[in-house]
Amino acid sequence: MKRRLEGPGAALALLLLASSAFAAPGQRSEPQPEPLPPPLAAPRDEAFPGTLKLQVDATDLERRIFRVKQSIPIVGPGPVTLLYPRWLPGKHAPSAQVEHFTGLVITANGRKLAWRRDPVEISAFHVDPPAGARSLEVEFQFVSANTTGQGRMVMTPAMMNVQWNSMALYPAGWFTRRIPIEASIRLPAGWSYGVALDTASNRDGLVTFKPVSFETLVDSPMFAGRWYKRVDLDPGGRSPVFLSMVADEPASLEMTDEQLKIHRNLVVQADRLYGARHFDRYEFLLALTDEMGGIGLEHHRSSENAVSPSYFTGWDKSAPERDLLPHEYTHSWNGKYRRPADLWTPTFNTPMRDSLLWVYEGQTQYWGHVLAARSGLVSRQDALDSLAITAAVYQNRIGRTWRSVADTTNDPIIAQRRPLPWGSWQRSEDYYSEGQLVWLDVDTLLREKSGGKVSLDDFARSFFGMNDGDWGVLTYRFDDVVTALNRLVPMDWSGFLRARIEDAGTPPPLDGLARGGWRLVYTETATSYFTAEEADRRITDLTYSLGLVINRDGDLANVLWNGPAFRAGLATGNRLVAVNGRTWSADILKTAVIEAKSTGRVELLVKSGDRFRTVSVPWTGGLRYPRLERIPGAPDRLGDILAPRQ
Repeated sequence: MKRRLEGPGAALALLLLASSAFAAPGQRSEPQPEPLPPPLAAPRDEAFPGTLKLQVDATDLERRIFRVKQSIPIVGPGPVTLLYPRWLPGKHAPSAQVEHFTGLVITANGRKLAWRRDPVEISAFHVDPPAGARSLEVEFQFVSANTTGQGRMVMTPAMMNVQWNSMALYPAGWFTRRIPIEASIRLPAGWSYGVALDTASNRDGLVTFKPVSFETLVDSPMFAGRWYKRVDLDPGGRSPVFLSMVADEPASLEMTDEQLKIHRNLVVQADRLYGARHFDRYEFLLALTDEMGGIGLEHHRSSENAVSPSYFTGWDKSAPERDLLPHEYTHSWNGKYRRPADLWTPTFNTPMRDSLLWVYEGQTQYWGHVLAARSGLVSRQDALDSLAITAAVYQNRIGRTWRSVADTTNDPIIAQRRPLPWGSWQRSEDYYSEGQLVWLDVDTLLREKSGGKVSLDDFARSFFGMNDGDWGVLTYRFDDVVTALNRLVPMDWSGFLRARIEDAGTPPPLDGLARGGWRLVYTETATSYFTAEEADRRITDLTYSLGLVINRDGDLANVLWNGPAFRAGLATGNRLVAVNGRTWSADILKTAVIEAKSTGRVELLVKSGDRFRTVSVPWTGGLRYPRLERIPGAPDRLGDILAPRQ
């Protein structure tokens, strides 16, 4: 029914109504913003009154589907918000694969309930339980990738990587460390598994674990497989350390006695570096695979690692992969136990801030390479050759002219490791490897100023190795790092670090090399490590000559900003068809680069979309590959850094 306006005020009312509906001449009407939904309940550091139950069925190998059932106690009357973990430690970003979370059904007292996704926090689901209901029964599926274009492959006919953050919801309003959960998983018949959880029972493929906090569950992923092998890396040690391996084929699991000794030596050298352990047990989870997606992800009491199937069987060619385990192991001290204050969060849906990743990841990158050398995972020469590659990258990283290392710590959130068209200009997560060079600078400076009495080893022991046996979380800030360095050698460490981390356009960070007794040079012959890395990445790397990298299909995987190829008009994504009139191959291209010393150019036929064009790249410098050479008369501090600790 439409109400009729009458009486003396009718005319005024109609005028006011009209003015609210139409803007006056010369004015512009503006839309009003929709009110924001109420924020999620703030988490509190109190014990959740109940235990979550989680059941995962991981037997659908053909369709790669994980089927999940949960029982979540209801606490008090009113609406409940369930959260799907989104901000994942170790990834430093909201990188959960929410798009793979499907089929959500919630019931209570046998009745199906309507749920609503939060329009702002898309990993939050609101539901109104009926009065008197004591628990929510939840079912959903995690439909993992069937092709690499859909995301990382986590399930194959031979193995799987179970990340519990993909398999569970939790109630909003509590710190995740205060929410108990009992998890179980049904595995394919005959499969074995590695995980840093205590098994309560294992019957006919149904594995049930002892209750832990939700935080600990998410921090304890599982590798399971048809072909599985577990070796003890610290027999009789104070806290067990195991290497739990799965493989595409059983032959990949065969390791020699010498290889086992080397991996055990990693544990020894880490003990000698840090002097403490912050875990009651540690599981290196290692997949030897071409089928499951690659990973290197740290956890407090374990790590997820994937290498090629020939990691052991092709040992002479696998050196570029062998710093992965020491890197992730180091994170148990740097990143998990000692953690930047702005990277610690009370829940997995609280945004993280990444400002100190140049310590968290940069110093871990440094110690990962050092421990690889000290343990024998790589030879001293391979360690030097690897460092030469890193130094060359940043000597030629033109993006350093506009973007600081500090700003790259935002990249996990900005880019989330998506491919970049111009990596040398845009920069990516350079806090890793440029951070490594900064910490080499710090180490050699400590050694120089103390006459060899103090080194970064002392920082590692005092800063990361405190409180032996504690496996909680101890946070730190920038000033804590500076204070710890000043205790070793007093100087302006704040200014030193800020200049190298926060300033753009500074000289390449190669002072640590020179102070370490070495310098970066380029020669026409690649080191064996450089060649192995090309083979591992399936590329031909001519960054320091033509300024480009080509994959095996002939695609330009990288073009150096303002390098010879760039100035000639080439871009990533172009496909190389021919070189100097001949069908391209790596050898033909390298020969053309050598011949260009006299001809002055390399002629490339490239394809972009459906267009072909010939591009002439001026170049007379021949092949150029990085390596390190000793500075005559300078002390070999770098050699001392790489030497095993006795």
